[in-house]
Amino acid sequence: MSILIVGGAGYIGSHTAKLCARAGLQPIVLDNLVFGHREAVKWGPLVEGDLADRDLVCRVMEEHRVSAVVHFAAYTYVGESMTDPGKYFRNNVVGTINLLDAMVKQGVRDLVFSSTCATYGEPVRVPIDEDHPQAPVSPYGESKLIVEKMLRWYQTAHRIRFAVLRYFNAAGADPDGELGEEHEPESHLIPLAIRSALGQRPPLDIYGTDYPTPDGTAVRDYIHVTDLGEAHLAALRRLNEGASSLAANLGTGRGHSVREVIRSVELASGRKVPTREVGRRAGDPPILVADARKAAELLGWRPRYAELDTIVGHALRWHERPGRFGRRPTP
Repeated sequence: MSILIVGGAGYIGSHTAKLCARAGLQPIVLDNLVFGHREAVKWGPLVEGDLADRDLVCRVMEEHRVSAVVHFAAYTYVGESMTDPGKYFRNNVVGTINLLDAMVKQGVRDLVFSSTCATYGEPVRVPIDEDHPQAPVSPYGESKLIVEKMLRWYQTAHRIRFAVLRYFNAAGADPDGELGEEHEPESHLIPLAIRSALGQRPPLDIYGTDYPTPDGTAVRDYIHVTDLGEAHLAALRRLNEGASSLAANLGTGRGHSVREVIRSVELASGRKVPTREVGRRAGDPPILVADARKAAELLGWRPRYAELDTIVGHALRWHERPGRFGRRPTP
C-alpha cells in the first residue's frame, strides 16, 4: 500500500512516515520544504511540490498508485494567522480543496486529516471531549474547522472517508533519535525551554503567572509525537477496513503547567532554565486538556509515552544531537 503523506518532511509527518514504513506501508512524501526538512525524508521518495499545483498532486497519486492520504500540510502559527488570515485560508483551505479534488479524480477514498484542539476555541469545560462546541478564536483554528466541514460534504458528494484527529500539544522526539522538532521560528514550550537551558537562545518567557491553576501558569496536555504518528497509522488501518468516518481527540488526558515543564527540562538536562515572567498572551486559556477516550474506543489507541519526563528526555536527546538537520552541535 502506498500512502501519500502531504507535509511528510515536517515534524509530525516525518515521524508518521517512519511508522508507516515500519508497518510495511510505502510512504510517498509530498512537501514544499517551506517548513519541512529534506533530511527528515528517509523511508520513501520525496516529491518536492505544493498543494497549489493540483495537476502535480494528481500525477503523484497516479504514478505511485496511492491508496490513502495523510494530510499534515498547513501553516500553524496562531499569532501570524491573526495578522495575515488570507495566507492561512489560501494555504490551509484552498490547498485542501485541491487535494480533495485530486483524490476524487484519482479515485482515492481514504484521508487522515491533521486537525487541532484550536477548533474548540476557549474551553467551556475541561477535559475537552469531541462534543465540545467548536468556536475557534484564530484564523488558524478557523481554517482547520472549515476543512473539517468540507470533509463531510466531500463524503456526501464523493464518498470520501476520513479520520479527523484533533491533537493537543505535540511534543518530544523519535525515541531512536533519528527525528525531532526543528522549527524556525520555534513556538513550542518544550524545545524553547531546552534551548534556553542549553544556552542556544535568550531566557524563556513565561506568559502569565496569575492563571487560576495550582502554580499560576497555563496548563497544557503534551502528547508525544510518536504517539501521534501511531494514531494516524491506526486511523489508516481503520479506514482501510471500511469503517465509517470519525473525529477524535489525541492527548494524554493529563495537564502540565509551564513551571512543571521547566522543572522537567532542568531535571533532564542538569541545567537551569533562565526565565522571564511577562504578561498573558491574548487568547491563551488557563487549561487545555483532552478527553481522548474516543480515540481509545474507535482506534484502539493509547499513548505509550505519556509521562512528561519521558517526552522531555526524548526531546533533549534530539536537541543535544550533533548536526541535527544541519544545525550546529550544542556548545
